[in-house]
Parts: sequence; structure tokens; C-alpha cells
Amino acid sequence: MRITARGLNRSTLARQLLLRREPLDAAEGVRRVVALQAQQPASPYVALWNRLAGFDPAGLDAAFTEHAVVKATLMRLTLHAVHADDHPAFREAMHPVVRASRLSTRFTASGLTAEDADALVPRLLEFADRPRTTAECEAWLGERLGESPGPGAWWGLRQYTPLLHAPTAPPWSFGHRPSYIAPRTGPLRTAPDPKASAAALRTLVVRYLEGFGPASVADVAQFAMVTRARARAALAEHAGRLERLTGPEGEELYDLPGAPRPDGAEPAPPRLMAMWDSVLLAYADRGRVLPEAYRRIVIRANGDVLPTLLVDGYVAGVWRPVAGGVEATAFHPLPDEVWEGLAAEARSLVRFLADREPEVYRRYGHWWSRLPDATVRLLPGG
Repeated sequence: MRITARGLNRSTLARQLLLRREPLDAAEGVRRVVALQAQQPASPYVALWNRLAGFDPAGLDAAFTEHAVVKATLMRLTLHAVHADDHPAFREAMHPVVRASRLSTRFTASGLTAEDADALVPRLLEFADRPRTTAECEAWLGERLGESPGPGAWWGLRQYTPLLHAPTAPPWSFGHRPSYIAPRTGPLRTAPDPKASAAALRTLVVRYLEGFGPASVADVAQFAMVTRARARAALAEHAGRLERLTGPEGEELYDLPGAPRPDGAEPAPPRLMAMWDSVLLAYADRGRVLPEAYRRIVIRANGDVLPTLLVDGYVAGVWRPVAGGVEATAFHPLPDEVWEGLAAEARSLVRFLADREPEVYRRYGHWWSRLPDATVRLLPGG
């Protein structure tokens, strides 16, 4: 079966709840979309505002507090918000990547070895039976080592250990000074076990296809930041249980039988997407949502991913809050009815942000002086 570029786009939007807002609570919304980028504290909230009908941010506050949704270093070694049920498998699947990346030269330069880390992790998890600040953890590590560790020691250990971020401060549950806590889902394995990691990656692949499919081997590898060999092996283990499709450029895609695959005719409403929204980062071929011509404008060289306008299912510009509403910058001409739809979203977003952080993402405002010439409109908040 062949799938068109538009069909691929609509399949992604359907699974990411971007064709229509769904009446789900915060935890179930996170489960449905599989993983939300969370390196910026507000972004999971804005992402769910785009996806859930009548979304109340207090619901996500409670889900984080109750550990129904957890924030941790996971796929691509970045912070994600995921359902607590998914965290153990996702973390196990990422274990070889985290070990290779975070216990490498920068860590060993502190004088510690990977074996030292393996011995320290269970003790650190015991210490983190309640929220612990960075200062407390660094002091704990110094006591264990009998000296002040080098700067790479805590940097590597905190990400290698399967710690969660503990809620710390309003307005978005997490401030810029993180605290850490051990998972409540029971002890996670901390020593290398290739068989366990391979089995967990197979679980992650199925969940990825549920939330982001159809997808190629390269897409799976990009999402999890694993080698294509590992991604290919995980998909091969599901042979006979996955459908194989032919993509727009003749590429081989994999999907779950019966998963939503709209034919491309269904309209996609405009959306004001969060910074680092997962649909922009979950694929090797980001063109299914982000046109190549706009990629370097939206995804900056330092990794910042700007908040975007989604028009007819594709990125068409960027936005930011300003006095009086939302400033929308369109990279190509948009019809009046699209601007009207964006204006309605802007009014809703301004109301949503009002009691939390009206000027969300303000610290990233310097990027707007570097945007190319484009159509700019103020979408009033009232």
C-alpha cells in the first residue's frame, strides 16, 4: 500500500490529537500522544492545550505531583513528559545510549569509571526517596567519594541514574533549578543488560508507532536516538505484526494494523504550537509537518525550536506573546479565513496563559530579530 505525503501528514496529526481536540484528562492525553518534549517547563502545557478539549492546566499539575505523568531524560537524551506506565520501558530502551553518552570522557575526567557509576546509582536512588536539590545531591556525592568531585561527575551521574524531575515551582510545575526524585514504579535496573534493553526498545517502537506512525527505520532511530541497526532489529522482531507501506518517496514505512490513517482529505485546523513540539522532532524526515524551506528558521543552530503556526497541517510561521495578544509571523501568504482561525486560537491562548505566564517564551525573544522578512500580524487577545 502506498501512502501520500498528505496522508502521512494527516496520520501524524490524527495520532497527535491535532485534527480535533479530544475530551481527555491530562494523564490520558499524555498516554495517547506518547511523549511530550519538556525541556521548557511551559511546553507540555501548551502542547496539551492544543490537543485536549477544555484542558485545565491544573490537571497536568496534579498528574506531575501524583506521578501519573513524569518528567525525565529519555529519548534523544532530552527531557520528556511521559505517562508513568511508559517510563520504565522507555528508560530501559535508552539505557545503552545514556550509558555511552553520559559515562564517557566528560564523566571519567572526574576520576570516576562507569563501574563506579553502577555502584553509586542504587544508593543515589535510595537517597532520592524524596525531592532532592542539585546542591543536596552534589553534597551527597561528595560524601560518598570523600572529596569534592569534578564537575563532570554529577553531570553524568544525574542523567545516567533513572531519576525523575520533582515538581518545584509555579507557574508550570518545574522551575529552572531542578530537584530530583526516584521513580515510584519500583526499582529500575541500573546495570547493563543488552537483552532487557532490546526488549524495551521493541516496546518503545510499538508505542512510537501508536503516537507518531507510520514511520521508517530512520524515523525510529531519530526518535529514540539509537542506531539504525538497533531500530531495524526492533522492527524486525515485530515482523508479521506490522504493516509495511510505501511512502511518498518510495521509502519503506511501518505501521500498526488498524491505526488511524486519514486519506488526506480531512481538514486540519490552525494551531499555535508549543516550543519544541514533538511533531517537529520525532522524525528523520521532518517534512511531513515542517517544510524543508522553513526548517532552519524554526529549528535554530543551538537546538531551540520556536513556537510555530500550524496551517493545514504544516508549519507556516512562528508566534510569540506580546502586549495585547499574539504576534504571528507567516512565512508565506495566508487566506483571510486562516488568519481568522489563527485569531480565534490566539484569543483562547491568551486566556489560557493569563493566570500562568502571559509572556511565555519571552527569554527566547532574541530570535525574532533574526527572522527573514515575512507577514506579521497582531492577533488581539481580547
